[in-house]
Amino acid sequence: MTTKKSSKSDSAKSEVRISVSDQARELTIEVALDREEVLALVKKALSSNEPLVLSDVRGRNFLIPSVKISSVEVGDSAERRVGFAGL
Repeated sequence: MTTKKSSKSDSAKSEVRISVSDQARELTIEVALDREEVLALVKKALSSNEPLVLSDVRGRNFLIPSVKISSVEVGDSAERRVGFAGL
């Protein structure tokens, strides 16, 4: 059995955290876009007063009303490690 390890050159991934007003929890979405693409989508949604639409790496779609967005944090997606290698 072989597994393919993804590298940064294969596809850009970002983790997006969105605080929604009147909600205690944040939305955390892993998208297959780089930071600049995510920021462009957020800026466009906020300036045009249209919903922010994001698709995560699993194919789920998120539709967030721009008037409810309190804050957005965009960072690189952290690679999850399994096992005890590197200890």
